Amino acid sequence: MSQKKRILLIEDEEDIAALIKLQAELSGYKLHVEVDGINGYRAIEREKPDLVVLDLMLPGMNGYDLCRKIKANSDLRNIPVIILSAKSEELDVLLGLELGADDYVAKPFSPKILISRIKAVLRRGKENEKIPKIITFGEFTLEVDRYILRKSEKTIALTLSEFGILKRLLINRGRVLTRNQLLDDIHNDDAFVVDRNIDVHVAALRRKLGPGFQWIDTVRGVGYRFKISLTETEDEEIFVDDEEEAELASTI
Repeated sequence: MSQKKRILLIEDEEDIAALIKLQAELSGYKLHVEVDGINGYRAIEREKPDLVVLDLMLPGMNGYDLCRKIKANSDLRNIPVIILSAKSEELDVLLGLELGADDYVAKPFSPKILISRIKAVLRRGKENEKIPKIITFGEFTLEVDRYILRKSEKTIALTLSEFGILKRLLINRGRVLTRNQLLDDIHNDDAFVVDRNIDVHVAALRRKLGPGFQWIDTVRGVGYRFKISLTETEDEEIFVDDEEEAELASTI
């Protein structure tokens, strides 16, 4: 029997903490609560939890400073952090992600959705243990830890969602991934995200990578696959060409 994943919740609102604790335990997690930033950091050092859920407006030490301190500590920086906050402006979200948070959930929130985000982050963390730091394909180089994509010496600007989708496809090269599997790599708290949004992100990714980019195949009715090499032959009954996908994406 596998050991329960340990989650540390740092949240000073008792009702919210109790609600999250109940949902987490129903979902098979072991959850511990701290109510201020200073004791929260001490608990992280002591317990080394599998994941931290972190409010921003905390007594003692605010969530931004706490996240920064976690990611600056070589013994703690690989612990995934989800920020949970009523601060939901775009700048707040960007700052949290730039400090190293793995996800950002705005209040008010659904406890069930929060648990699904926890599952997704933990799943990505398990995958990331096996991910090389640098992935090359053709003229392109993806620097995983630095969130940088280069074509030769030129840097190509990607959104977090585009980068996440490209990375997921690359580390599963040759495998077909469904749109729902790729939804784990979407970072957008401002919109209702459905599986067809993936088509829009992939179409945008292809445009940025250039008209000659042919590494990603669209699998009709299923999702996407990153080719092992450009010499592969495509099954015309399975794969959709770029023009069809672009037309589909423009209607969403």
